[in-house]
Parts: sequence; C-alpha cells; structure tokens
Amino acid sequence: VTMDYQQKLAEKLTILNERGTGVLIRMNYIKKICSDPKLRPKFLTDKVLEPAIKYINKKFPNIDFRGNIVIFVLKYNLFSFQDHVYELLNTIDACQCFFDITFNFDFTKNYLDLIITYASVIITLARIDDKKALVGMFNCAHEMTNGCSDPSYPRLGQMFLEYEHPWKKLTEEFGPHTRSVTAALLSLKMVYPRRNLPAEQWRSAQLLSLLSTPAAMLDPALCDTIMCEYLPMDVMERWIIIGFLLCHSSLNTNQASQELWKMALRSGLYLTLTRDEVLNIHKVSEDLLDTFKGYSKRIADIKECREHTLVNCGALHREKRHFLRVALKELCKVLEDEPGLLGPKALFVFMALSFSRDEVLWLVRHSENMPKIKTPEDYNDNQMAELLFYMEKLRELMKKYSHVVQRYHVQYLAQFDALVLNDTIQIWTFFLSYYGEKNNPLQEGQVYHAM
Repeated sequence: VTMDYQQKLAEKLTILNERGTGVLIRMNYIKKICSDPKLRPKFLTDKVLEPAIKYINKKFPNIDFRGNIVIFVLKYNLFSFQDHVYELLNTIDACQCFFDITFNFDFTKNYLDLIITYASVIITLARIDDKKALVGMFNCAHEMTNGCSDPSYPRLGQMFLEYEHPWKKLTEEFGPHTRSVTAALLSLKMVYPRRNLPAEQWRSAQLLSLLSTPAAMLDPALCDTIMCEYLPMDVMERWIIIGFLLCHSSLNTNQASQELWKMALRSGLYLTLTRDEVLNIHKVSEDLLDTFKGYSKRIADIKECREHTLVNCGALHREKRHFLRVALKELCKVLEDEPGLLGPKALFVFMALSFSRDEVLWLVRHSENMPKIKTPEDYNDNQMAELLFYMEKLRELMKKYSHVVQRYHVQYLAQFDALVLNDTIQIWTFFLSYYGEKNNPLQEGQVYHAM
C-alpha cells in the first residue's frame, strides 16, 4: 500500500501548475491569432474554402500548415494536462488531505491554483471560435497526406462537443471533489474578509504606519499567517468565485460558503482568466445557476451583489488608492531616513506593495471593461502615476538594502527562533518518552496531513 506521503502530492501540484500556466498561455495565443485580422490564418478568410469551412463547422468532421499549432497544443498539451489533473484530484480525495491556507499555505494555494488554472484552460478553449474549422481542416489534410485520420482527432471532436457549454461540464467534473474544494475555500473565511476592509478601517487602524506607535518601531512585524498578509486579492477572488461555481451545491448547504461567495461578488464586476481575457462574474454566475433547480435565492443574491458593486465599488477603491498614496509616501520617507527598519518591518513593505498592486490591477481591469455608469471618474485616476512612483521607490529601497534584511533575519533565526525551536524539541522529547511511540496520538498519516 502506498502511503500518503509517497504520492508526492505537493511536487505534482507544483509541476502541474507550471504546466497548466503554459497550456493556458498557448490557448490564449491561439484565440488571439484567430481573432486578429492581421494574424488570422489566410485559409479561414479564403472565399474558395468558405463552403468547406461552413460544412466542417456544421458537421464537424475536418488544412493548412498553421493548423499544426492547434493539433500540437491540444494533443500533446491539453490532453496530457487534463489526464494528470483528473488523476491528481482523485488521488487527493482518496488521501483525504487537509487543506487550510493559514496552516499549510503552499499545499492549499497550489491545490486551488490548479483548479482555477484547469477551469481557465477549458473556458479559454471554449472561446476559440474557429477551433472546429482549424482542427477539422488539419484532419482533412492529414487524411489526404497519410491516408488515415489523425489518431487524436476522435477525442478532440468529442471534447469540443462536451465543452460546448464549458461551465456545465466543469460542474459535472468537480461534483465529486466538492468536499475538498469547499474545505480549502472556507479556510479563507478569516483571511479574505480581513484583507477586504474599506479604506476607513485601514485609516482608523493606521495600517502600514511606522509612526503611529513610535515605541514599537523596532519590534519585528510578525504574525502566524505572514504569507496570507500579502496574498493577492484577485487570486483569492478567482478561487472563491470560480471554485464555488464549480462546486455550487455548497452554496445551498453551507452558510459560510454563501457569505464568502457574496463578499467576493461585491468586490467587482470582472476577474482575469489570463492576460487580457476577463470573466464577467455576475453574468457567468447567473447564467450557470439559472440552469439548475433550487437556486432562485442564489440568483437573487447575484443581482443584489451586482447592484451593490455598481453603486459602491468605484468609490470604495478610489478611497483605497488615496489612502495607499499617503501611506506609501510616509513609508518611503521613513525607510529612506532609517533603512535599518527594513529588517523588522519588511512585512510592512510586502503588504504595502501587495495592497497597491491589488488596487492598480483592479482599476486596469475595470476601467477597460466597465459599462456606462453615473460616476465614470471613479474609474479614471489621474493620480495613479504617484502611487506607481512610490511602489517603485519602495521596491528599489528593498533591493538596495537587501543585505540589511538578510542580516537581520539571520540573526533573528539564531537568537530567537533557534531558542524557541530548542524549547519545542525538548517538550516533544519529553512527551514521546513519557507516552511511548506506540501510544503517540500523532500517527504517521496524521503527521503528514498536519504538515
């Protein structure tokens, strides 16, 4: 019997995430060359071939050298990626892995990233309008050249038909994984609301200010969830919105899932799939849930969240950008004057850069896609250059004085962490010697899940 730790789940998640990102970029490239008149393959606009293309699109069996890229990406990239994702998700379910973003950050993050990357690949594939014509004509050329159809063609054809409506098919695939996905998402219920506070609460808490408590200026900025403090907001919102759509049954059975989902729906109108490909989150959510029975209350929630977003979101993010401009300016001046503070307050810099990045990307994403609204000035920030200037300045300070940060934390490891670790080892040594290894409540499998 293979033990859980022998499955190398963390390694597989890392490799598949990198592979999935590559597949997603290639899918996006195919979509771009098919939609751009300058890059579009000439045979797709050739009047002579127009009847053949119409026939292929209608009947879908199936010419051009440029078609090779589609076959290569779909056959050697997408199929392999899809098969390995299926296998890994099933293995993770069988192992009953424990997911908590505040406890095992990397494992949980990579798991959620893989789910969203896979869904994004399938959605991007569905958005390629000419995929049937490209693959169909390539297969015709393959038959004329080799006397037989391409071996991967039947599976490709079936896949195109199955994912004609990608969201519905994806929800069928992820139904068996609802327990694991929901557990991973609900571990965000403390992290996401804390990160999603309005500017007034940031201001009242004097967030990112080194001068608010001068007596504690030299104290190290530490917490138990350091990596969660600068986890990008758009990443968490992709996890929550797409994750709960894939496992939508949780929205009708779990109050915590509903609250987290509605909070994410109020955060904006669009999410990025890859590069300039965006998802209209309220429209997609409503269209999908409308196809299932028993979701009338959730559809009402979506409409309410959309109205709330249209009325409040622009002004809320405008205030956040204003707060961050002032906060980063103060942070830059203090750290320029006293670069030694970069050691104990490095977390402040990471948080400031992460929060600012979130706001810059939110504005770019929405200013390019917003419908006509009553307050367009909320989506047109003529002071954005100032925020970008201080972001770059903070980044340069961190690079310039990286040796200060390194030296501080090496000393911290030796003088504080090592002492705490030594005390912890002594406690566990006593615990194990007292109870004996056979009676140790943390058996091998439990230790793995707790790591």
